[in-house]
Amino acid sequence: MKRPEKEAVVAQLTEQFRNADAVYLTEYRGLTVPQVSELREKLGRDTSYTVAKNTLARIAAKEAGIEGLDDLLKGPTAITFVKGDFIEAAKTLRDFAKTNKALVISGGYADGTVYDGEGATKLADMMSRPQLLAKFAGDLKATTAKAAYLFVAVPTKAVRTIDALREKQEKAA
Repeated sequence: MKRPEKEAVVAQLTEQFRNADAVYLTEYRGLTVPQVSELREKLGRDTSYTVAKNTLARIAAKEAGIEGLDDLLKGPTAITFVKGDFIEAAKTLRDFAKTNKALVISGGYADGTVYDGEGATKLADMMSRPQLLAKFAGDLKATTAKAAYLFVAVPTKAVRTIDALREKQEKAA
């Protein structure tokens, strides 16, 4: 590859690093073209799965302000650039790696943190943003329902107590 071509590739990779919410690095040695196509399809439209030379990827990551990926960029590496929910992408990569042993998650970068392979795989065990929002909404609704019950319980108890006293006075009279 000639120098101008390399510069163009680095510029493109730098832009992808800057625009990505998360980046996952995978070793793809042993995957067939149909398997890589299947993985790209499963990752979805907001995610790109790109094979790049490690030296160019190192340069692009540094230019994008991402430090710490140098040790992870070894061997045949494919870079997954994720826009949006990076937990779902981690789950997709983990599940694909379970069925296709040739795919190895080498590491990743998300929210300003560099993860090794194990850390990037553990991201897949977290709840995704929609799941967290649904859980939060459920907790909020439950708390609101408890508060409403407590607000109604005091006057209800007072009315029952007064009614019981009234009945007791009627029986006594």
